[in-house]
Amino acid sequence: MAQSEHLTSPALQALLQDGKLAGSWTLDSSRTEIGLKSRSMWGLVPVKGVFREVTGNGTVSAAGEVAGVITVAAGSIDTKVKKRDDHLRSAELFDVDSHPHITFAVKQVQPSGQGVTVAGDLTVRDTTRPVSFAARISSAGEAEVSLDGEVRVNRADFGLTWNQLGMASMDNAITVHAVFTRQ
Repeated sequence: MAQSEHLTSPALQALLQDGKLAGSWTLDSSRTEIGLKSRSMWGLVPVKGVFREVTGNGTVSAAGEVAGVITVAAGSIDTKVKKRDDHLRSAELFDVDSHPHITFAVKQVQPSGQGVTVAGDLTVRDTTRPVSFAARISSAGEAEVSLDGEVRVNRADFGLTWNQLGMASMDNAITVHAVFTRQ
């Protein structure tokens, strides 16, 4: 496997325009990590978790247009505290019995700055909101691409409003390290 290198916006633009990335891509679940960062205890205690089950795929057209979907099993959240994980899975928050998946449908990846801007629709608990975020793209040849970014969200926008005594932050970050391989 080739060593991964960060692609600058002009380098990525060139790869997209000349069609070298065109084709179907699959998310490598074993090397992908979708995380969740928040704060509790009135902002004093950081809370971090990772979703253990993630799938996805995407396509890059010959014209360089990018589309795809990443699906996260909401019940796979792991903060290393069973009681907290059970509460996150409950009807008060993710409600995994009724809403087992969180999805991000990529609508556009546009070179910008030293990386890209990713735009799409995030769906949590059957509520869909447009989201865009800055990310870095790395490549290990023309058969593997990884994307690293952080998506800032207010969980109330998705119906996750439980907040006993105002202890939990409504502002959260979803961290993304997604590795795609060419099919």
